[in-house]
Amino acid sequence: MIDSHAHLDSPRYDEDREALLQRAFEAGVRAILSIGIGDGPADMHRALEISREYAGRPNLPKIWATAGVHPHEARLADDAAYAKLDSLLQQPEVLACGEIGLDYFYDHSPRDIQKSVFTRQMEIAAARKKPIIIHCRPSNNSTDAWDDTLTMLRTEWSRTNLRGILHCFTGELHHATEAIDLGFLISFAGNITFPKAQPIRDAAVAVPLDRMLIETDAPFLAPLPNRGKRNEPAWVKEVAVKIAEIRNLAPDEVSSRTTSNFSAFFGIEIPAPIRHLAQ
Repeated sequence: MIDSHAHLDSPRYDEDREALLQRAFEAGVRAILSIGIGDGPADMHRALEISREYAGRPNLPKIWATAGVHPHEARLADDAAYAKLDSLLQQPEVLACGEIGLDYFYDHSPRDIQKSVFTRQMEIAAARKKPIIIHCRPSNNSTDAWDDTLTMLRTEWSRTNLRGILHCFTGELHHATEAIDLGFLISFAGNITFPKAQPIRDAAVAVPLDRMLIETDAPFLAPLPNRGKRNEPAWVKEVAVKIAEIRNLAPDEVSSRTTSNFSAFFGIEIPAPIRHLAQ
């Protein structure tokens, strides 16, 4: 398996990060994409540092990184942050720009600033020919952030002929379909196991398997039966098992197909065999 989105730089892992990575490897996770947003631009390099710290270590997953300014911290983006992002995107371990996008649920940064920072990061990613990883969360009972995100992807990203990932998908099926038409993969996280997440499960049934990824978004959104606990990459297995259940597939097939999708999307090889998943 590949955990395509985890915040390995979270301070919540400072006491046991290596043990956590060992548990992931033992569970069958062979690679993790460590999301480089930190607590804002000042920390966006930490994911790359972690990737390098554990590089080449036996019996641990391979770690790649991203870099970006999350919409929560968009108000902190300045010329120095953009220069730092540009530098990080030139590093071979940094596969993508993200997570970037719009968050109208918390509105930690004003929406006009979120949009301008989103646009600037797309420009930097395009110049470095890196795909983007999208965070999108609308306000309650609305599709406002989805509408704005997809409009911006159509008008400002599609012309780059580059691709992207909708991380932790929580939208409606038509949002996924439009993103797929723009060359995006759709990534599902542990909230797919939550009792009230039927709309997410409906989307996961309909999204083509060759356009799908699985993730934890660790340390957030721990799946059942661990909901409420600190999430970790080993538990991406529960996402694969739930998708297999609702699509009437073997968990191994979901694991192998999403691993192949990640490998093909980023043009990289997965370093070790995949462990079989129990039903």
